[in-house]
Amino acid sequence: MTKYGSFPGARPRRLRTTPAMRRMVAEHRLHPADLILPAFVREGISEPVPISAMPGVVQHTRDTLRKAAVEAAEAGVAGIMLFGVPEDAKKDAAGTAGTDPDGILQVAIRDVRDEVGDDLVIMSDLCLDEYTDHGHCGVLDADGRVDNDATLERYAEMAQVQADAGVHVVGPSGMMDGQVGVTRDALDQTGHEDVSILAYTAKYSSAFYGPFREAVGSSLQGDRKTYQQDPANLRESLRELALDLEEGADMVMVKPALPYLDVLAKIADEVDVPVAAYQISGEYAMVEAAAEKGWIDRDKAILETLTGIKRAGANMILTYWATEVARGL
Repeated sequence: MTKYGSFPGARPRRLRTTPAMRRMVAEHRLHPADLILPAFVREGISEPVPISAMPGVVQHTRDTLRKAAVEAAEAGVAGIMLFGVPEDAKKDAAGTAGTDPDGILQVAIRDVRDEVGDDLVIMSDLCLDEYTDHGHCGVLDADGRVDNDATLERYAEMAQVQADAGVHVVGPSGMMDGQVGVTRDALDQTGHEDVSILAYTAKYSSAFYGPFREAVGSSLQGDRKTYQQDPANLRESLRELALDLEEGADMVMVKPALPYLDVLAKIADEVDVPVAAYQISGEYAMVEAAAEKGWIDRDKAILETLTGIKRAGANMILTYWATEVARGL
């Protein structure tokens, strides 16, 4: 053996030598069409209200929501997920504002549909937590626990009014047993067979939701551990996945994204339907806060997190940076 025999023949670094080389051999690429913009619209305001824990994100007025939808469509973003924030006085135990055809979310759906038509996939949060005075995702029984089956009846009503308003996709997010099946039946029985369902298949009881509760003006009392998933469990997500697919889910989602990349990867390996992941408020807030302190490079960190989510198997990513990133791409 010559003195050169000790050097490696296989050199992976050859494929990292220049930006052009790295770009050519990249295994995963972000595209604007991968991205979905979550947006909040608040009733009774004349100017957007900044969300203190989410710098750059606001509770929109109806007019500024229209503008945000147009900007997202022009940037090539695939969709927009709408969350309604009613006036506190309209909250009640049954969340009736959520099924009012003139409730803030239904009005916002019509606004956005009028503004962008089919140029943006319009999605809506199908859940009661924004509209209940107790802040839970369903109606409560006499013991103060969320009543699963009574809540399903409310979800069926929500599905119909959101579809009537012109939504393309509903996202039942309350983690009630049977929510996808009830939603599918409600849509089909009211002439909305073409409205798709994005199932919140694996929605974990996470510490990272904190800023979101400010964003939707949550009135939550207690926690959601009896219906959202335990962060310790993975097999449970696969059971939820099987049930959602059996009940008619068109797409499935993991929420949050970054702390649950293993769950996302496992689900992506299991299914032949599109898989989404939601990069939630706490994930957004961490990057923004660290960047503001000068501890990380904001733009690079954003792209790295999104690339990691896509690498784990997401076809679609809900992210508050959607429009900004799409413009950069």
